[in-house]
Amino acid sequence: MAKNFLKRFAALMAALSMLLLAGCNVENIGEEPNERKEKAAISVHFLDVGQADSILVKAPSGKNMLIDAGNNNDGEKVVSYLKSQGISKIDVLVGTHPHEDHIGGLDNVIKNFDIVNIYMPRVTSSTKTYKDVIEAVKAKNLSINTAKYGVKLDLGDGIDATMLAPIGQSYENLNDYSAVIKIRYGNTSFLFMGDAEKTSENEILNKGIDLKADVLKVGHHGSDTSTGTSFLDAVSPRYAVISVGANNVYGHPNKSTIDKLNKKGISILRTDKDGTIVLTSDGQNINVSN
Repeated sequence: MAKNFLKRFAALMAALSMLLLAGCNVENIGEEPNERKEKAAISVHFLDVGQADSILVKAPSGKNMLIDAGNNNDGEKVVSYLKSQGISKIDVLVGTHPHEDHIGGLDNVIKNFDIVNIYMPRVTSSTKTYKDVIEAVKAKNLSINTAKYGVKLDLGDGIDATMLAPIGQSYENLNDYSAVIKIRYGNTSFLFMGDAEKTSENEILNKGIDLKADVLKVGHHGSDTSTGTSFLDAVSPRYAVISVGANNVYGHPNKSTIDKLNKKGISILRTDKDGTIVLTSDGQNINVSN
């Protein structure tokens, strides 16, 4: 009797084990790949380069974009940061416009990394800084693509990266030649303004472009010559990032710009106070770290 009971019990346990294993297998098969592993993310690094700009974008595809590279004396710092991030190749390198505080370190970057594509607006400068960049480009037998409205940037699958400016052919102010870039990843988006001022902002508005973005890299270091009210209303960001040097002689960011952002309840991040700022998106949520 006891032997029969034990046999039945063992058979029952074996059957239950098979059912449990089958259930686990069915559940695993039914899972989406993204549910079994951490979601791919895009990370945007706003480097602390003082009164200057330098932004690294690391796409989920493994491709990288660098927007500007700080002042002349920031080149080594930018190169060091990129290497610390495991960067060996830059797929998209953008010099937004030929001012030293944006392209100063580009020659160092070009010399130290494999560059796939370079974009700059069709405007030249007589400065040594600009000439250094051109010489670095020539030394590697590279060519410069024109940064302008409508240009698509290849950062891999799942990323839409488009230049929204410059739109016009000529401007009185070099800042308005700035390459303006919008990136979309999933349900999140980033808008990078370079030093674009209200002239460029109004041209973009007149195009009827969807400007809504979660993150706005505030134009021209927070100067009152940028971030017009209508433009800010159209972007309606959750975060505003200002790349600026502490106690700079220009008084950036301007109080009026800060007041506009605060009035709209926008979270302000500043490199002079927060250091290097990193925003990471999985396509749904954005996390901030520094």
